[in-house]
Amino acid sequence: MTTSMTPCIVVTGASSGIGRAIAQALLDQGQSVVNLDYVLPEWRHPQLVSYQADLTREAPTRERAAEIAAKHNVTALVNNAGATRPGTIDTATTESLDDVVGLHLRAVLLLTQAFLPTLRACGQGRIVNMSSRAALGKADRIVYSATKAGMIGMTRTLAMELGRDGITVNAIGPGPIATELFRQSNPKGAPQTQRILDSIAVGRMGTPGDVARAALFFLSPDNGFVTGQVLYVCGGTTLGVAPI
Repeated sequence: MTTSMTPCIVVTGASSGIGRAIAQALLDQGQSVVNLDYVLPEWRHPQLVSYQADLTREAPTRERAAEIAAKHNVTALVNNAGATRPGTIDTATTESLDDVVGLHLRAVLLLTQAFLPTLRACGQGRIVNMSSRAALGKADRIVYSATKAGMIGMTRTLAMELGRDGITVNAIGPGPIATELFRQSNPKGAPQTQRILDSIAVGRMGTPGDVARAALFFLSPDNGFVTGQVLYVCGGTTLGVAPI
């Protein structure tokens, strides 16, 4: 069980999908992990502690962040929790915008602020923000792509502000990843699924493990000279796309 004396890594959205893969990879290394998600996980591990909160809302995010900061020695933070909220400029709503701003930007800000004391104290704090290939532009994802691009801006600014504290801040931009949620929206054999596959240079869908291995690189204490960067784990789907 994670204790206040044991260094731990907070991973938001670790109950399933990419977050679970990151948490499991860290646990396999012998790390202690704190999961913060809107639902508690169905899986268990002796070194995993889970907290429940709706990170789209400010009050519960602040409350859980303060509770975790009081109980745990947080030395790294993975801001992975996300939501797509599909919609074009004709159909997007301000409610959807408020949700993803809260989840992708405000929660990142609040959690980072809450854990800064221990991130600084350890001398080699790590922050990884989960952006998306969609930050470069994606149809029917107007509010999602905007906030994922905003995460990149936050990443670069935080890297500048926190570098002298020994804290690195990097982002990952996953492309098409075959999570359970993705497969529900893009069933095998469906035309839209085939179109996605045809766009991937390596000829296959990504896996949560592909993203987890990138996160492990950024989280490693040995990689203190890499900060402010965005790594697109996308199978080459960003090739030919104009950079930000």
